[in-house]
Amino acid sequence: MSTTSDTSSSMESDTVGVRPFTGEEYLESLRDGREIWIYGERVKDVTTHPAFRNTARMIARLYDALHDPALQDVLTTETDTGSGSRTHKYFKAPKSGEEQLAARDAIAAWSRLTYGWLGRSPDYKASFLGTLGANSEFYRPFEANARAWYKKAQERVMYLNHAIIHPPVDRDRGIHERAEVCVHIEKETDAGMYVSGAKVVATGSALTHATFVAHHGLIPVQDRNYAVVFMVPMNTPGVKLISRASYENAAAVMGTPFDYPLSSRLDENDAIFVLDHAFIPWEDVFVGGDIERANNFFPQTGFLPRALLQGCTRLSVKLEFIAGLMLKAVEATGTKDYRGVQTRVGEVISYRNLFWSLSEAMARNATPWTNGAVLPNMEAASAYQVFGSTFYPVIKNLIEQTLASGLIYLNSSSVDFKN
Repeated sequence: MSTTSDTSSSMESDTVGVRPFTGEEYLESLRDGREIWIYGERVKDVTTHPAFRNTARMIARLYDALHDPALQDVLTTETDTGSGSRTHKYFKAPKSGEEQLAARDAIAAWSRLTYGWLGRSPDYKASFLGTLGANSEFYRPFEANARAWYKKAQERVMYLNHAIIHPPVDRDRGIHERAEVCVHIEKETDAGMYVSGAKVVATGSALTHATFVAHHGLIPVQDRNYAVVFMVPMNTPGVKLISRASYENAAAVMGTPFDYPLSSRLDENDAIFVLDHAFIPWEDVFVGGDIERANNFFPQTGFLPRALLQGCTRLSVKLEFIAGLMLKAVEATGTKDYRGVQTRVGEVISYRNLFWSLSEAMARNATPWTNGAVLPNMEAASAYQVFGSTFYPVIKNLIEQTLASGLIYLNSSSVDFKN
């Protein structure tokens, strides 16, 4: 079994001058024959299908922003791979609190292009990809694979999603007792391994370059054949996505982007991720049969605190949009000068400031890690975990209390303005 390679099976990146995708290059990279199912039909091209095309274009805008001279300073930095090019700051392991804060600002700047509503933008999985260089030793004997993926993901700013949860079927049985459902190794060869099974929920997978498959260790793996962590390109034979209903498609059928400005453009979609005798080359494997490493992925790889920093920053940007929209709404309803209304608007703004402050604390109070890298402060990150789910419903309730019937007496469609 070979565990090291100078190249990987997909998305090669070993030449000086390799740079991030442009928007058009990103869209072209999705036209690779991937197998996606929605409404009983196989999708021929996600970049033109009405269930996915608008969101694909919005993501393309993110890639174009990396090449915008007006945004390059805040969004990008020099790579540490020797390519001589630039990358999004969160794809590179920070060495100090200052670098981590600059990466936080890059997350915010990218997020503002989608008003904070694109939850799984490419920088989300950079939470994991950015750890692979500094923490490659965790993946022994596949540490060379980790370094190779760190290099090419950073240089191209690759868009990945993850699939880490077992389908909620027969939970009274162990993972290894559900071979018909849970992802497992079927066969190993000198070139790689064949895997089958399913994972949920593969958010954004229809529009990504590859899926990162791992194990969520709350329920430990007990059989080596289920102890797998790997990357799989979306056009790999045997990879199938069964998509949920598309909000974007519903918006197109029921109205116009004017009627549904967010869901018509920012629906990443979710899918059941199926592996049907899919072949995974050893070059794309991080854990292959090591039960201890598979179970310790979350606490020992640095992914969790970095994912929480990205999520908290995006939520702060999202609340900027919500607070601004709430201000516009109370102006439209004529209640902006009422003291109670001002109090509730101020409370929403204060929640935005709370989460921005938590992101500041995560980034500035950096935790020393491995090989000179740093991680976000986990105490502040844990506070975000609690407050994020606690206060978002509170914010929704404040808006409903404040706008009341103003949320209801809306015309059915923008076409009514033409009558």
